[in-house]
Amino acid sequence: MKAKVLLSLILLCGGLAAPSARAEDAAPPAPAAPAACELPSYLLTSESQLPKVADAIKAGKPLEILVIGSRSTTIPASEDSSYPARMQAILQDRLLPSETVHVSVEIQSKKTAEEAAATFVKLMEAKRPTLVIWQTGTVDAIRAIDPDDFRGAVTGGVSALQNAGADVVLMNLQYSPRTETMISVPPYLDNMRVVAQEHDIPLFDRFAIMRQWNDQGQFDLFSPSRGPELAKQVHDCLGRALAQFVIDAAHLGPAQQQN
Repeated sequence: MKAKVLLSLILLCGGLAAPSARAEDAAPPAPAAPAACELPSYLLTSESQLPKVADAIKAGKPLEILVIGSRSTTIPASEDSSYPARMQAILQDRLLPSETVHVSVEIQSKKTAEEAAATFVKLMEAKRPTLVIWQTGTVDAIRAIDPDDFRGAVTGGVSALQNAGADVVLMNLQYSPRTETMISVPPYLDNMRVVAQEHDIPLFDRFAIMRQWNDQGQFDLFSPSRGPELAKQVHDCLGRALAQFVIDAAHLGPAQQQN
C-alpha cells in the first residue's frame, strides 16, 4: 500500500497511456520558449557526445528517437503536450527542413530497471532507433531496490542498447518535494551518474532541472491544485530542455540548424 501511495505522488506529470505510441501523431509547432523554462547552462551541458545522432543529421537521414519510460512520460488525453512530443516539435523546428524527426514512446509502467532492460534486445530489433532516451530510477527508488543491483541493471541495459547500435541518453528521476522525505533518492541518482560516466553517455539530469524550477519559483511542484495544466507546462519545458540537450551533445552547428 505504501508503495502505491508513493507511486501516485511521485508521478506528478504522468498518467496512464497505451504501451506504445508515436509522439509525432499530433505534435504541435514549437513557439518561443516561455520564461518559466529558463535554466542555467550547466544543467544542459554534457561532456559526452551523441555521434550516431550527428552522423544521421549530417547525412540527411531521418532521426529516429525512442523514449523508454514510465507513466511520467505521458499526460492523460494530451499526448501532444507530453515531453517526447514537445521534444520532437522543437527538434523538427530547429533542424534543417530536410531532416525528419520521429519520436516513439515505449511505456514500461511499474517496471524496475532490471525488468525494463530485459525487454531491450527485442525492442531494439523492432524499433531500430538512432537514439534511445531511457528514463528510469523511480520504481527502483520506491521499491527500495538495492542500489548496487540497480546500478548493475542500468549498466546491463545501457550495454544492450549500445550493442544494438544506438546512442543512449540516461534520464534520471523527476523531482517531487512531496516525496522527498518519503524515499531515498540520492543512491539512485549517484549510480545513474556513475553508469553514464563509465559508458561515456550523456545524463539528462531531470531531477536537478525540476528542483531548479521549483526552488526558483518557476513552478510550484508541491501544490497539487493546478493538476493537468501544471503537467503540460512542465512537460513543455522538459521537451525544450531535452531537445537542446540532444542538439548540444550531438554538436550540431549552425549548418544543421535553422537560423
